[in-house]
Amino acid sequence: MNLVVEVGDVREDADLMTTKTNSDSSAEHVIVKPMTIHTGAEISGIDLAKPLTADEVKSIRTALLRWKVVFFRNQHLNHRQHIDFARQFGDLTPAHAVFDQDVEFPEIYPVTKNRAAFAGRPAATRAWTDWHTDVTAAVNPPDASILRGVTVPPYGGDTHFTNMVAAYDALSPRMQEFLISLRSVHRFKSAQGDEQAEAYNRLIQRNPLRAEHPMVIVHPGSGEHALYTSQEFTSHIVGLNPRESDALLEFLWEHCIRAEFCARFRWEPGSIAFWDNRATQHQAIRDVYDSDFDREFYRVTLHGAIPVGVDGVPSKHLAGEQIKPLLEQDTPVI
Repeated sequence: MNLVVEVGDVREDADLMTTKTNSDSSAEHVIVKPMTIHTGAEISGIDLAKPLTADEVKSIRTALLRWKVVFFRNQHLNHRQHIDFARQFGDLTPAHAVFDQDVEFPEIYPVTKNRAAFAGRPAATRAWTDWHTDVTAAVNPPDASILRGVTVPPYGGDTHFTNMVAAYDALSPRMQEFLISLRSVHRFKSAQGDEQAEAYNRLIQRNPLRAEHPMVIVHPGSGEHALYTSQEFTSHIVGLNPRESDALLEFLWEHCIRAEFCARFRWEPGSIAFWDNRATQHQAIRDVYDSDFDREFYRVTLHGAIPVGVDGVPSKHLAGEQIKPLLEQDTPVI
């Protein structure tokens, strides 16, 4: 089951600078507070450790569709509660398409700095990560990701998000038309440097994912057009020579992260970020590696459909295995 976001009516509360779900819903206690004009909103009034009502699920989906990424505070979930919350929005994937997964919680992917992600397993410092949409090297990247902060620096280590629909809409009609006709190849970029980088490269070679995606995709929940490229995963544009491809990609990567499209989230213990992977890019700000602060986060991802371009042509599988859903019955009972 893929994440399908329904559009619901919202009304603006000018005094509180918030939005609420429509008045005939029983989820009026859900408060959605936008962070910027285009991107990000904080949601309050919900306890994510408990099963959600249908109206609460709809409220979150509606906010996610509108703001592309939503945030929750003071939600101190354990691994099981994190998984149970996410499953209310769709099937989950294994923790990662390339990296090893934990036996007890195969859905949970650790995003850590120095701390062992699970007992006896050291976590790699991945300071080479650029702006990206999660796992677009696969032909069917995740529909959405849900990241939970456990150990959070007192300052630093924020995360940037950008709205790829807003970035597309800001382009000239002629550029939009040109990009709609193009496709690009996505892969895992090899890391350079120390032994950790070499170990990372060996891992991505075990399942060398590559896919050809439209440069502009149609969001299946809203019909919006979104740019679909990132510095971390896109290698080149099909049909252009290297100089043309590099020049256009550099322009788009710079354009997509203009300040007006972005939101910056400052984490606290118990914070959760839930982003639409079909309409955003994100980047963990790497200043935390210049400090002695620890950073321990955990992520789950929702199984995704194959993206489709404006011309109706889906993405093309080039190498590696398609991401399969990890169904609830596949999760071991410990």
